[in-house]
Amino acid sequence: MRRLLAVRTAGGLTAGHVRVAADALGVTERTVWRWLAAAGRDEAAAARPGARAREDTRFTVTPEVRCLLALWKGNVRAVHRELVARAARQSPPGYVPSLTTLHRALRRDLDAGERAGLALGPEAARAHDVFGKRPASWRNHAWESDHVQAPLLVDADGDLVRPWITWFIDTATKVITGTAVTPGHPSRASVLAALRAAVVREEPYGPAGGVPEQVRVDRGKDFLSTAVTTALGAMGVTVKDLPAYSPHLKGTVENLNRAADRMLFAALPGYTAGPTARRGSGRRGRTAGSEKPASTLSFQDFTEQVLTWTNWWNTAHHPKALSGRTPLEAWQADPTPVTDIPAADLWAFTLEDDGRPRKLTGHGVHWRGRTYSAAWMTGQAGIRVQVRYMPHHDHRIEVFDPVTGRYLGSADLADQATAEQISAVRKVRAARTRRLRKDLEASQRERYAAATKPAPPRRLGALSAAEADRELGEAAESDLSKLALPDLIPHAPPPAHWRTPPAVAAGTAPLPPVSAPDDVPPDAPPHAVPEPDTHPAGDA
Repeated sequence: MRRLLAVRTAGGLTAGHVRVAADALGVTERTVWRWLAAAGRDEAAAARPGARAREDTRFTVTPEVRCLLALWKGNVRAVHRELVARAARQSPPGYVPSLTTLHRALRRDLDAGERAGLALGPEAARAHDVFGKRPASWRNHAWESDHVQAPLLVDADGDLVRPWITWFIDTATKVITGTAVTPGHPSRASVLAALRAAVVREEPYGPAGGVPEQVRVDRGKDFLSTAVTTALGAMGVTVKDLPAYSPHLKGTVENLNRAADRMLFAALPGYTAGPTARRGSGRRGRTAGSEKPASTLSFQDFTEQVLTWTNWWNTAHHPKALSGRTPLEAWQADPTPVTDIPAADLWAFTLEDDGRPRKLTGHGVHWRGRTYSAAWMTGQAGIRVQVRYMPHHDHRIEVFDPVTGRYLGSADLADQATAEQISAVRKVRAARTRRLRKDLEASQRERYAAATKPAPPRRLGALSAAEADRELGEAAESDLSKLALPDLIPHAPPPAHWRTPPAVAAGTAPLPPVSAPDDVPPDAPPHAVPEPDTHPAGDA
């Protein structure tokens, strides 16, 4: 290599020399040219052609490169262009590695999880992590619970909605112990309904169930509400509040959510998450999924499908972790004792307490501005009662004795509106909501002129002077803070022995001079002069 370098320095190096050297060394001609270029920069490189650079001199990924990689979503070529542009603005120009060197440094200094996270976010990085498995446990040792929204549309009383499912699953046997379906957004009432179905083992629930030792939930406010935590605490269940954005800590229920999407929802009509075909009628961008589905299930039929699939999961599905057994078979084969709670007691646990005793009047029980009555209240007027209720189920309350806790009976809303009246009210509310939303969007919409050259944005929409004055006048008349007259009646000065800031004392009106009555001598002491009347006329 040194001889070739000397020939090159003398100006007599030809392609034939390089070809002969490449054949002798067993490398390509391009490699020989690269070695010659490296030897020209550093004579020490001629002694060891092709040797890698030292650890302390080779290019490494810097925090600047990491930030650029996150900014450009993992696009290495864009990061290289940015490095070249930044180096060109320096004086003298800074060093920029080649694109190949940058790729090699990223593969060497960043693992696959870091590269995925900088390109796509933490969720992509988590896919490359390694998670440990919890040790094997026994039935009802730990349950996991979660909400999942079904990616399909169902008919709920004439409206197309995407229902939610709340369920509890036993982590040891993979059996689904309780399920509740809600047409709209779930609430603590959904959690309590699923919990009641999970614990009770009598028909139509069971046979799996009972009281678990602990329940793992995420930081959802429904699961951590007072009603849910109180009900679980009354049964002696420990609530494990998992950290946010940690689905791997409750992997059993997360796997159940994914299984339901692939094995249940995808086979039902109205599924919205599947691939859609572009229409060929010339309407660009419009797909079949953007229109109303041709056929949808009713909410009742969807609930039946969910419960049927849950039964299939428990009795016919064979998860790999159970070694050929179904979840129900694994649950029944476990000899761990099961703690049961009578359905009546459990029903009382899952009700929310009103918090204070109330009096049973001749009209019934007054609660939240409404009156609830029942036939069993006859002859009971005047006693003190305690109200408990299922959250959001305001059509009925449950009445208990506040001292002994004995259940007295249910009470329904008196003078309850008919179904036709409720439907009419909902339609009026929906129309008002649409009108208000439309007015709000119109008030916030700004139109700008299109620009073909660099220029400041120019708003469109002209107003006459009269229109502007009229709108400003209406706004001023509706602003109560501008209509207030705090200085209309000045405050009287504070007593002399008060420590008053000068700014406050300056804002008070001085007292009018008081002349002494004719019957008081000029040299009378101050206490003999009557106090002035500081109240305006008409305030007495």
